[in-house]
Amino acid sequence: MKTVDWYFDFISPFAYLQSSRLDDFAEYALVRCKPVLLAGLLKHHGSKGPAEIAAKRGWTYEHALWLAQRNDLPMRLPSAHPFNPLALLRLSVRLGNSVRVVQRLFAYVWRDGHLPGEEGAWDALLEELGVRPAELDAPEIKQALRQTTQEAIEAGVFGVPTAVIDGHVIWGFDATDMVHAKIADDPFFESAGLAAAHSLPVGVQRET
Repeated sequence: MKTVDWYFDFISPFAYLQSSRLDDFAEYALVRCKPVLLAGLLKHHGSKGPAEIAAKRGWTYEHALWLAQRNDLPMRLPSAHPFNPLALLRLSVRLGNSVRVVQRLFAYVWRDGHLPGEEGAWDALLEELGVRPAELDAPEIKQALRQTTQEAIEAGVFGVPTAVIDGHVIWGFDATDMVHAKIADDPFFESAGLAAAHSLPVGVQRET
């Protein structure tokens, strides 16, 4: 059985969308959910998130809402975005990052429209999950999140959601079918065309 290392951050609506497919992956592979701080990935790679680019911001939410509708998934945007996801990421770590936990925390933001720390809703979530706020500040939880973020960087992960299978990086909700294909050992992944894509030389580069 293959292993799918699924890297995510609750800040991403597209990671929420793909979280709904984790049970499908788990029918044929071992799924290991791995929280990362997207901001750390972006800083490492010198890039910006789509919501940080003014002209792309509105389209990002429009596209996410469209994809949710097309896939029959409920989606309600939170009151502000981007937001600081650290409390949610640490909560996931505290609870073991199981598929069910991850899906519940994504639903808190992208189905129900709540933010971490939001008065009333946040306390209710912690009570539901049996976690005290102080537990999220434990050094071992913070270190575990730093470790998975560094692990993601070393694996070549540059955004979320990303599935890594046999060292192969597959990014984005739009690539969900590719995850299924990789799990099934689709011959595409051993094709000459794919090998050529990864050895394509750089033509010109923009000045920075």
